[in-house]
Amino acid sequence: MRIIHLAIALILAALTGSAANKPLQIFFVDVEGGQATLFVTPSGDSLLIDTGWEYNAYRDANRIVKAAKLAGIKKIDYVLITHYHQDHVGGVPQLVAKMPVETFVDHGPYRENTPAIEHLFTEYQKAIAGKNHIVAKPGDTIPVGGINVVVVSADGNLIQQPLPGAGQENPYCSGVPQKATDPSENARSVGTVITFGQLRIVDLGDLTWNKELELMCPINKLGRADILVVSHHGLDQSNSPALVHGLQPRVAIFDNGSKKGASPSAWDIVKSSPGLLDIWQLHFADANGSEHNTQDPFIANVEEADTGYYLKVTAHQDGSFEVYNPRNKFSKQYPAR
Repeated sequence: MRIIHLAIALILAALTGSAANKPLQIFFVDVEGGQATLFVTPSGDSLLIDTGWEYNAYRDANRIVKAAKLAGIKKIDYVLITHYHQDHVGGVPQLVAKMPVETFVDHGPYRENTPAIEHLFTEYQKAIAGKNHIVAKPGDTIPVGGINVVVVSADGNLIQQPLPGAGQENPYCSGVPQKATDPSENARSVGTVITFGQLRIVDLGDLTWNKELELMCPINKLGRADILVVSHHGLDQSNSPALVHGLQPRVAIFDNGSKKGASPSAWDIVKSSPGLLDIWQLHFADANGSEHNTQDPFIANVEEADTGYYLKVTAHQDGSFEVYNPRNKFSKQYPAR
């Protein structure tokens, strides 16, 4: 009997050790200027942040399913919808027709009262009927195995206390003005800080400028980031210096399209962030010219053609990670801090 128990213990230890040595996989799926970011942990647990656009003959759903297959999963444990705009929630009905989803997370009822938003929300509610559902609130933790996912903004509300390790005065708030109040769903975005060992990733959805200032001024409530998922596809309604420079990301990733996102002024703010090593983009921004696009090896899609290349991050508990571009097979390693 002792031999059997010892054998079981050795098997469990081997399985645990194997999972501990595996990396976190993150796929930045190209949904043409929307968002769909898939996290798959060493234990096989998964989180998808947003689902891309509606219609388009299952284009975005198919790309998400392809990424899931590359990551070795057959279902998605959690789908987090940052807000109810078509480039974020529109793809839900097509996704659930293609792949099982266990639980949906969102900020609750929609707040932007237009026929378009009402339609999107109605279609979303139909698609998730009978599924597990979580209404996120600031300070909540989304229970994805293998990573720590903390909600820092939801439905226009923000965390009141700094995250562990944060709470310092933010010198980059000086001189940053407020902008006009944003009444749209963007300001209601579910924003998260995701940690994997020493690695920290910040993804605030489309959270807009004034809400960023509330999170970061005068006290930086979020701390620093290794990877910043550039807010709002890199539009200048978001991405204040107080946020971007306060986070001091090592790598910034733009979920932009060829004709959407990566606004020159926002791109300049990201580019000038203290400690930034590289910008990666899902698309070459056609209107920007070479001065407001990153270098070719760091861009997944460089043509107007619907090529659909993703970017992949492979991350480790010590905070080191690699970003890979399948278009040109280029990758770059980033050591732990």
